[in-house]
Amino acid sequence: MGTFCSVIKFENLQELKRLCHWGPIIALSVIAICSTMAMIDSVLWYWPLHTTGGSVNFIMLINWTVMILYNYFNAMFVGPGFVPLGWKPEHSQDSMYLQYCKVCQAYKAPRSHHCRKCNRCVMKMDHHCPWINNCCGYQNHASFTLFLLLAPLGCIHAAFIFVMTMYTQLYNRMKIILRNKTSIESWIEEKAKDRIQYYQLDEVFVFPYDMGSRWKNFKQVFTWSGAPEGDGLEWPIREGCHQYSLTIEQLKQKADKRVRSVRYKVIEDYSGACCPLNKGIKTFFTSPCTEEPRIRLQKGEFILATRGLRYWLYGDKILDDSFIEGVSRIRGWFPRNCVEKCPCDTETDQAPEGEKKTR
Repeated sequence: MGTFCSVIKFENLQELKRLCHWGPIIALSVIAICSTMAMIDSVLWYWPLHTTGGSVNFIMLINWTVMILYNYFNAMFVGPGFVPLGWKPEHSQDSMYLQYCKVCQAYKAPRSHHCRKCNRCVMKMDHHCPWINNCCGYQNHASFTLFLLLAPLGCIHAAFIFVMTMYTQLYNRMKIILRNKTSIESWIEEKAKDRIQYYQLDEVFVFPYDMGSRWKNFKQVFTWSGAPEGDGLEWPIREGCHQYSLTIEQLKQKADKRVRSVRYKVIEDYSGACCPLNKGIKTFFTSPCTEEPRIRLQKGEFILATRGLRYWLYGDKILDDSFIEGVSRIRGWFPRNCVEKCPCDTETDQAPEGEKKTR
């Protein structure tokens, strides 16, 4: 407690004004932007909750940020250490070997120099650094050097994550282009296989727009003129398919979704927060990493869930006449522990398990 009180002193709080300078503002902005972007890209590239490697990678990234900021603020606020005002050597005869500072009205201790910016004599002064808005000297030399060491190491880790994220995105993008698909169409094809397998149907879904040649598929996107082929409304199709093969499959999947959806009753209010702290630690940390909305729930309402994760469900709120006219549907994610399956669905239906996760 005594240490804490010695830190929180008026004199130390006055040091906060060092932040009001172009150097710390730029330095902290760069650290914040790089750290934030690296963490976001890390989540997209290597989701930390799925594997040990992802967790270690994310913890290391946080560790770099904490260590960089710790040494940066240490160098800034601890400062270099100043020669006491009016200082004299212990033995008066030694003053003949020392310089006298007229500004500080004191002798300059060995290895100390006067800083015009700080307007004080600095112990073991190295230089005045604008990025920390303070001198580098006796007390903060180690912290400043560690900051200069850790910052590039953290940047190397962040750059590796940036490269891997872009490589992963580029690889996935080129893979679907060479098959003449989009991300949504790839998902539709996966769901088509799941639907056929679930009902054990004697049919095969053939993606109609894959021309069977990677080069032909590639040329539909990349052309010498820069404009894609066709008019965007009608497309070349492979033999045995027609223009509406994909849309017919989509209609089948929508009908199947209605059949396989499960009715839930809301047993606990939910505010619609992205990461609700009051719904449990697991719910907080496993919030779906997607731009899809969350829906607000009130006790007694009914939800038709169509898909879900372990601790979250996605579905449509069953509307009644009390809702605003013109609102056709309200859908989004909500925590599983806020709802319970309706008794009529318990024996006949299965709770929707995770479809393709948007991580």
